[in-house]
Amino acid sequence: MRLTLWTALITFLIDQMSKWVVVHALNLRSVGEIIVAQPYLVFRMAWNEGVNFGLFSEYAALMRWIWVGLAVVVSIWVITWVRKEGFSAIGNLSAGLLVGGALGNALDRVIYGAVADFLNMSCCGFSNPYSFNVADIAIFAGAFGLILFTGDGKKRA
Repeated sequence: MRLTLWTALITFLIDQMSKWVVVHALNLRSVGEIIVAQPYLVFRMAWNEGVNFGLFSEYAALMRWIWVGLAVVVSIWVITWVRKEGFSAIGNLSAGLLVGGALGNALDRVIYGAVADFLNMSCCGFSNPYSFNVADIAIFAGAFGLILFTGDGKKRA
């Protein structure tokens, strides 16, 4: 359980620090795009008012606080689940990544009214039109880890 909480805190802090540096210190909100290592990594500012890939962004004003509330409820549920089940270290790590990422994006919605996305990666002739952030990576990795590394192996077989 302690590993989950520490992982969540560290993930949250890394996410928020990276957003502060890119959005404020590098002034990406005004600049719009900074080429780091084209085409592999470009900082491209995108304000996501919806969910993944901007889905439901047309309901941004209505949904903003629902997404914040959902992130808090899911985080509490995951922490309760971890406490009850007693996961392995990788399960605790996965839960912490998910919680830290969810709360990082929730704080963006509170502060900015949208999630600050800035990482854009393309490769091998594929041009990615979407941006994401550290919290998005943590949420994906955490959810994937919870699916793979938790539960009773006999039930999954």
